[in-house]
Amino acid sequence: MTEPDQTLSLSFVPSMGHFGPRQWNSLAADAPPFMRWEWLNLLETTGAVSPETGWQPAHCAFFKSGRLAAAAPLYIKGHGRGEFVYDQLWADAALQMNLPYYPKLVAASPFTPAAGYSFLIEEGLPRLAAIRALLTAMNSLCQAHGLTGLHILFTDSTFAAQMGKLPLTAWEHQGFIWTNQDYRSFQDFLTRFTTNGRKSIRRERERLRETGIRVEMVEGEDAPESWFSLMYQYYSGTSDKFGEWGCKFLPRDFFTGLADTFKEHIIFSAGYLPGRTDPVGLALFIKGADTLYGRYWGAARDVPFLHFELCYYTPIEWAIARKIKYFDPGMGGEHKPRRGFDSRVVKSFHTFQNPLLDRLFALNVPRISALNNEYIQELQAMSAFKTQP
Repeated sequence: MTEPDQTLSLSFVPSMGHFGPRQWNSLAADAPPFMRWEWLNLLETTGAVSPETGWQPAHCAFFKSGRLAAAAPLYIKGHGRGEFVYDQLWADAALQMNLPYYPKLVAASPFTPAAGYSFLIEEGLPRLAAIRALLTAMNSLCQAHGLTGLHILFTDSTFAAQMGKLPLTAWEHQGFIWTNQDYRSFQDFLTRFTTNGRKSIRRERERLRETGIRVEMVEGEDAPESWFSLMYQYYSGTSDKFGEWGCKFLPRDFFTGLADTFKEHIIFSAGYLPGRTDPVGLALFIKGADTLYGRYWGAARDVPFLHFELCYYTPIEWAIARKIKYFDPGMGGEHKPRRGFDSRVVKSFHTFQNPLLDRLFALNVPRISALNNEYIQELQAMSAFKTQP
């Protein structure tokens, strides 16, 4: 008896709407929630990701006998905004050499600087061969449409190890992670700290309690729908505080859309003033299988230590109680090492169509990665954890 013909076909797809949610999510079952169809599709349908905002979807998909067998979220971009891998240095270098840097091809979950991106490949396909095939297809797309290069951002650690075997150049960036060392309670977690570190955290929490503010974690499915719109308001206010450095890329419709399609993956940390039922501050998290991801936060007023409580301490308590293994709190902040977060390497991978620009990048990015690693060590030196033997 002969095997049925299993033909492979490749497509570059202009929107997530061309995929069925079930077929896409069957490949993303082990990926972070921000790689799921609902998240990526909502970015497109609310206009956050569109040609008008400089994010043209061009998702790469392999079909096996008509079934989606491998996929990669991809975007053609004419700028570097919203990626959080700051490549202006290379764009400036290309300009000085009279070489184009845009448009480029970006593999990422837009506006999501959290390690976890990977190509989505069905179980049973030889993984490295599938990765090579997807990369070959992306290279062909770059050649056919004059795209200057491929940039794969915020990679999952397992995917990064696989990518390290292939002819792309790795760029190392700094990120944060909290790891659950089988803590029994928040107090157990605090035993890892120096005496001064413990006192500082206890003092901050006590100062907030003295204001009468109450804080709790609320599952997205249990949260009032009004919170999703309120979260946009707080997110917008936080972004506005940073002026031209703000990162307000998401519209209100994105947040309200989460209530319709994504709430089972959402956790809120909410702070209430005495006698009030509407939160004075909110933080929004995404929960994965073993990782909690901090995404957005904001408040109606400045309250000392509310940010640390909503974004770090209460979520850590929640993660300990539910035996969550990791907590990625988001980018930036030299205050994080003093509150229990380790600094780590997060990798992106790059290749350019122009041999000169590709060579320039490959020769110089190791020095920049080395500087980033020095910064990682500086942050680790700020840790309030006791020195390990």
